Amino acid sequence: MFAFRLADTPLYALPSGALYWPDQALLCVSDLHFGKSERMARRGGALLPPYETRATLQRLNDDLEATRAEQVVCLGDSFDDLATAEGLDLDDQLWLTRLMAGRSWIWIEGNHDAGPVEMGGSHRAGLSLGQLQFRHIATADTPEISGHYHPKARLAGRSHRCFLLDKQRLILPAYGTYTGGLWSHHNVLCDLMQPDALALVLAKTVLAMPMPR
Repeated sequence: MFAFRLADTPLYALPSGALYWPDQALLCVSDLHFGKSERMARRGGALLPPYETRATLQRLNDDLEATRAEQVVCLGDSFDDLATAEGLDLDDQLWLTRLMAGRSWIWIEGNHDAGPVEMGGSHRAGLSLGQLQFRHIATADTPEISGHYHPKARLAGRSHRCFLLDKQRLILPAYGTYTGGLWSHHNVLCDLMQPDALALVLAKTVLAMPMPR
C-alpha cells in the first residue's frame, strides 16, 4: 500500500486500485462496470469472455478481507447500464450480497448508472465525510475523491492504471476488469490536476512518480 495524506487525512492507495481510509475502516472503489461484456454483446459490440464481473468481485473480496473494511463507497459507474444491474448473474448477485452483508455500503451515482438498483445499500449523488467530498466526476469543490476518467500512465513502456493525486484532489483508477483508460497527459486531466500532481502507478506495488503531462 502507498501511504499519503489528502486534507490532512491519512489514506492508502492499494495495488488493486482501491483506496483505504483506516480511521474510518472504509474501502473506496470506482468504476466497477459490472456486466460490461454482456452490455457490449447486447449492443452488437465486441464479444468478450463474460467473466469480468466475477474477476472484479474476487478482487473486491480480497481487498475487503485484507482491510477488514466496515464501510464501502462505490464512486459511480458500478454497473455498465441499468439492464446489466437488473440482469446480473444469480451467482454474482449472491456473492455481492455476501460482501455487502454487515457493512455500510454506499453507491454513488455515475454517468452509466441510470438510477438506484435493487441491491440494497444507500444510493447517493455524493458523500461528505470528514473533510473529504466523494463523487463520481471531479468538480471545483475540493478536497475531493472522484473517479470517472479511468486514468492511466506509461511506465517502462507499458500502460498501467493509476491514481492521480495533488494537494486538493484524488482521482481513482477504474476498478473493473474490462475498462479502458484516459492517458494522464490528456488535456482534461492536465487542467484538473495541479502542476505538482503525482501519478500513483499500479504495478506489483504502487509506484509514485510525477504525473506525465
